[in-house]
Amino acid sequence: MAKKGKGNRHQVIIECTEHKGTGVAGMSRYVTQKNRKNTPERLELKKYNPFLKKMTVHKEIK
Repeated sequence: MAKKGKGNRHQVIIECTEHKGTGVAGMSRYVTQKNRKNTPERLELKKYNPFLKKMTVHKEIK
């Protein structure tokens, strides 16, 4: 669950989109922050996936 506090900055979890389709064990997730006032849509970043050993697209999950 996202952390709620003062201001517009909230913690969000981003998860690898490519990893879900593969049968590889484990899940690549990162915790980051975003400003909901400036970025109301879901966050999408390229991050390193240690299980697939390559850079992949990670999207914000609920």
